[in-house]
Amino acid sequence: MGKAVVSEKMKLLVALITLQFCFAGFHIVSRVALNIGVSKVVYPVYRNILALLLIGPFAYFLEKKERPPLRFSLLVQFFLLALIGITANQGFYLLGLTYASPTFASAVQNSVPAITFIMACTLRIEHINLVRRHLWDYTPVLKKYPAKLTLTSFTCFFGLIQFLVIALFVETDPNNWIIGSWEELFTILYAGIVASGLVVYLQTWCIYKGGPVFVAVFQPLQTLLVAAMAFVVLGDQLYSGSIVGSVFIMLGLYLVLWGKTEEKRQLNEASSQEEDHESLTKNLLGDETKEAQDSESPV
Repeated sequence: MGKAVVSEKMKLLVALITLQFCFAGFHIVSRVALNIGVSKVVYPVYRNILALLLIGPFAYFLEKKERPPLRFSLLVQFFLLALIGITANQGFYLLGLTYASPTFASAVQNSVPAITFIMACTLRIEHINLVRRHLWDYTPVLKKYPAKLTLTSFTCFFGLIQFLVIALFVETDPNNWIIGSWEELFTILYAGIVASGLVVYLQTWCIYKGGPVFVAVFQPLQTLLVAAMAFVVLGDQLYSGSIVGSVFIMLGLYLVLWGKTEEKRQLNEASSQEEDHESLTKNLLGDETKEAQDSESPV
């Protein structure tokens, strides 16, 4: 049992670290795409087409039995999730990356843990109980729809439709839809297969296993990776302040992980003590009932 728990934790940690490597690579690849003139609207359209073609078949065949029935309310939620998580996220990201470096874009995302925690508390995904000093109890939203691949496919589909509608008004030059070099092809393939395929599924799985705040805590690792990759690939300067800041970011990450581990240990101990207390109470009540029955029985 203990080995299984450790194995699950290791899987989650490896998945989260891999996720940040993929995200960091996407920051660099996106900057390269903008530098060589790829359209900020065409880029996410191709990206989501590839992601849908990649994930869709797996979702259809692998989740036939576990896929819950679709309701209109779920489709509305998928549409809104795509609007915020894909269309707005990808669109504003590329717009901001036009005027900023990949390292800065990644550093701005370090506010994600705090924002995620506030939103999670508002939506009652995270519960605050100051008496128990228990700030990270979670019930992942994804448990409402456990078919992760299907959820990812619907999100990519609605995001693609939304970007195509935008492209009808914004991208009127047909030449911008032509992939003219191997560099453009590589950036689009990476964005579609890795950033919108592998990454979205990994992130969905990690949120399902670890909760939204736990996943967001790993965000600072991405900034360190982006700074190193930008130095090697793009020739960006690497300042000593960035290195020192990255060290503090990593220390903060480990402190949060240690705190969550201690919290879970205390919760398990409290739960075990509560179960023991209930068991003892039941046994005592059972003994008293038996004695009362024996005393009432005729001699």
